[in-house]
Amino acid sequence: MKLKKIFSITAAAALLTACSADYLDTLPQSSTDTGTVFETTENARMAVNGLCLMMTQQYLGQQGFNGEGTIKTMYGNYPGNDFQKCNLTGWAPIINATYMERSSVLYCYYPWFYYYKLIGNANRILVNIDKAEGPEAERLFIRAQALTVRAYAYLMLSQLYCHRWADSNQGASRGLPLRVDTSVGDLPASTLAQVYQRIYEDLDAAVDAYTRSGLSRDRGDNHSPDLSVACAVYARAALTREDWATAAKYAALARKDYPLMSNADYVDGGFSTPNSEWIWSSYSASDQTLYYFSFFSYQGSNSSASICRSYPCAISKELYDRIPETDVRRGMFLAPGEGEPFNTANGRVTSGPMLERARGKYADKLFSTSLVYAYMQFKFLCTGQPGIGQVNHFRSAEMYLIEAEAKCRLGGKDSEVQALMQALVKDSGRDPQYTCTKTGADLLEEVKLYRRIELWGEGFDWFDLKRWNEPIMRHSHPQGSFHPQFAITVKPDEANRWTWVYPAKEVDYNSALDSYIE
Repeated sequence: MKLKKIFSITAAAALLTACSADYLDTLPQSSTDTGTVFETTENARMAVNGLCLMMTQQYLGQQGFNGEGTIKTMYGNYPGNDFQKCNLTGWAPIINATYMERSSVLYCYYPWFYYYKLIGNANRILVNIDKAEGPEAERLFIRAQALTVRAYAYLMLSQLYCHRWADSNQGASRGLPLRVDTSVGDLPASTLAQVYQRIYEDLDAAVDAYTRSGLSRDRGDNHSPDLSVACAVYARAALTREDWATAAKYAALARKDYPLMSNADYVDGGFSTPNSEWIWSSYSASDQTLYYFSFFSYQGSNSSASICRSYPCAISKELYDRIPETDVRRGMFLAPGEGEPFNTANGRVTSGPMLERARGKYADKLFSTSLVYAYMQFKFLCTGQPGIGQVNHFRSAEMYLIEAEAKCRLGGKDSEVQALMQALVKDSGRDPQYTCTKTGADLLEEVKLYRRIELWGEGFDWFDLKRWNEPIMRHSHPQGSFHPQFAITVKPDEANRWTWVYPAKEVDYNSALDSYIE
């Protein structure tokens, strides 16, 4: 499929798949065109609704391509250091990050297809929203939402298909084709600096429009972008661009209305249902499910999907061992105790006290026929079978960590960083015994460690290693817990400097591009 097809998706098929069946009853997809969509701001709100729903849909006829969840699982978690899909040896190429220079593989194409699909449909909204009849405040709010989604999509594309900022010669390296309207055809790549300039401009405009509109998303709606979401995207983008002051500023703004969740929520459903600290997520319910294609069908410990029952997700031994015994998060993983044997080659537990503990203590978080492995996780839980659950994209915990890391990088703010870490870890109750007294480089390492612990399994692992310029370094038993096939080292200057090449499908269509980074 060529990129041109992404931008020629009809409004009926692409924009109006709403999260509510009520809208489909009043304006059937089969009779909808662009003019109808943008006839009123009420209709245009449904276009934003459809845009958000695109983040949790199956794509390209592939079971595992489920929108944003695929990016988290296959691109963020699988190739990192701290996450393992137990014994899934057939997936070694994606887990071991060997596809990045292969422009013809589907894994190279999928993120490009998915994020430019979001961008293309956001552009449709931006080009047409001023024509919609309705209050100016609603037009401003809808415009801001489309700008937020477009900025987010370009941020994610830049992390995958562009060099890390530290390797970019201050942004002079190759970036992305910046499509900001509904035109198609050849378009050369911008520089990476121009990509971030566009992201910043979109977010500045979004923040201004949200503010001038005076509107906010409906109570209970965690799935539509709003001002807090724009600030969260801004914070993450600035962190990735190494713009520390901006990252700290917007992280604080993004989290101010989102208090950290309770320990009870954290250990029991805090990552499948919105709670106080969720800033933005994708919706899921029993009548709107991707069945075996969903994020939770790949990561839910209690999922009935075979890929979860046979190949559960687990934390690495090396990260687990660094979680303090007083930290509530330690109990979300099945670590072997003394006298609890398991197969050290693949992690499998087939008998003995650890199996009994798994079937007993975690019975309500483990599907009855699931295989049991050492270090398996119980953080991600389905709310219904085989993989129902709402997928979080931004939490206030991440914002604490962004602000803390950014202030470490700025220097001279150790006391502020210590206070942030105390608030996140001790005051939240995650670890009542936690204290933070480190300074300087040691404090930065503390922030990075707790980022790995707090955000485990949420799709950050590989992305963080890339921007930190740190290697993938996995070990098998006894030092680590990875299957020998995954016990590898990939240095930051290898694998095309961790940069996916442009997909062949795009290069074939857009003659202004070539596949390889120079």
